[in-house]
Amino acid sequence: MKIAVGLSGGVDSAVAALLLKRGGHEVTGVTMKLWREGVFKGGDRDACFGPGEADDIAAAESFCSRIGISHCVFDCSEEYMRTVLDYFKREREAGRTPNPCVVCNRRLKFGFLPEMASRSVEFDRFATGHYAQIVEKDGRFAVARAADVRKDQSYFLWGLSQTQLARAMFPLGGMVKDEVRRIAREAELPMAEKHDSQDFYSGDCNELIGAADVPGNIVSTDGRTLGRHCGYWHYTIGQRQGLGIAAKEPYYVVRISKDRNEVVVGTRAEATSTEFRITGINWMAATPDSGRVEGMVKIRSTGTPVGPAFLEGDVVRAPNGLFGVAPGQSAVFYSPEGLILCGGVIV
Repeated sequence: MKIAVGLSGGVDSAVAALLLKRGGHEVTGVTMKLWREGVFKGGDRDACFGPGEADDIAAAESFCSRIGISHCVFDCSEEYMRTVLDYFKREREAGRTPNPCVVCNRRLKFGFLPEMASRSVEFDRFATGHYAQIVEKDGRFAVARAADVRKDQSYFLWGLSQTQLARAMFPLGGMVKDEVRRIAREAELPMAEKHDSQDFYSGDCNELIGAADVPGNIVSTDGRTLGRHCGYWHYTIGQRQGLGIAAKEPYYVVRISKDRNEVVVGTRAEATSTEFRITGINWMAATPDSGRVEGMVKIRSTGTPVGPAFLEGDVVRAPNGLFGVAPGQSAVFYSPEGLILCGGVIV
């Protein structure tokens, strides 16, 4: 089988390509070029988007030469600016909490990149180093949680379409990270000990917004002024650190008001919700005619699925409460077996 593998220069995508090559497939490495010199400053954190990209591309090229597969680099920088970075800025300026990795996976990694690659590379399937699995049942595809729960990336993949899933492959889905690194060490791959990306941007995310400070009030849920801020877009729902408020009990960001330029804070109980709406629902293991969906719901990448949770129309109900429900973030429903039933963006 002819397989294109999205290579980032990191250990996961490299081992995915290596395993497919060892399995007898005809493998081609494809890499996205995202960074544009002189547009942003960036930083030195391990991230998907930053000035260290040239080294990552060189590492991917060297790896492909080492194992004897071809390698292509595709300039996706303009599309990334328009699709991911403009979205990030727009959402933060609106007082919402964006999820750039969800948008990047749906629109870039499994959309624009394979489309560009198909113009010059012949392939049947498109593989990545994601820690997730794909399950097919009754002609439908669904993403499932990875065997390594600590590294599971299924949350970021809820937006993939049936067409995208039908040709996607996740060779690492049934493996744990320690095993992946062991394979890389035994193969003497230079990226065997490379750190994982920790964020989507290597620098200060406020640089991507590019807005001048606009001072405003930090207020309690009953309207008392508790402090000052220099721009509401610096805060996200559920945030505790960096508020600069002294109180007997911790305060968390409960709501962000763009129109009033206010950051509303409250207790943990006040930052907990039992009902909220989602939009842009993408169906996987469940379908629109499922009626009432029941399962566990996850509302942030670092969280765990919480249940019971129910979806009726576009309304999510979680009787036991969910902390830090943030407009703009994703709510992803899982079955008890770990299959994604559906997902949507919190309104």
